Amino acid sequence: MKIIIVGATGTLGKRVAETFSQKHEIIRVGNTKGDIQVDITNEASIKNMFEQIGAFDALISTSGKGPFSPVNQLTGEVFKSGLLDKLLGQVNLVLIGQHYINKGGSFTLTSGILAENPVAAGSVLSTVNGGLNAFVMAAAPELGNGIRINAISPNVVEDSPAYFDSFPGEIPVTMEKVIKAYEKSVLGIITGQVIRVY
Repeated sequence: MKIIIVGATGTLGKRVAETFSQKHEIIRVGNTKGDIQVDITNEASIKNMFEQIGAFDALISTSGKGPFSPVNQLTGEVFKSGLLDKLLGQVNLVLIGQHYINKGGSFTLTSGILAENPVAAGSVLSTVNGGLNAFVMAAAPELGNGIRINAISPNVVEDSPAYFDSFPGEIPVTMEKVIKAYEKSVLGIITGQVIRVY
């Protein structure tokens, strides 16, 4: 398969790319590094990426960020930055990418545990992750051409110790377990699912 990995230069994306590259053609996409660069907050940049790549079989997104901030310090502008990046950015990968993906292809987005298990200062990411999960479930029946879509919702991973203190009481999951979830989404047959790795 020809697989686009958006966020391939990050901690998670790098490991996902290593795994899939063993048997598939991988296009590594990053914000400033990789085979191709893209700004997922910019629709023109996303379209340009797809124009450069052409037809493909699967897209995995491990990209997108949002701010941590207590609600009593949040502003609409700060909140919007998370919506435009991790939420709308990944949604636009699908909305634009559906016109380039091969029949029977798949999209795999990344949300996260905060959709269901909130933490202090995490309201933006809880909203974003919940929105991604809802989009995947709602979009799946409408994509057509056998195109599938799923979301991976991981807990904090062992490879990211800098985030451990932000997730009190959570047991970090192994990178291997998270990668298996991406394999299930891309190589399996399910669609419209949120694959939780907690």
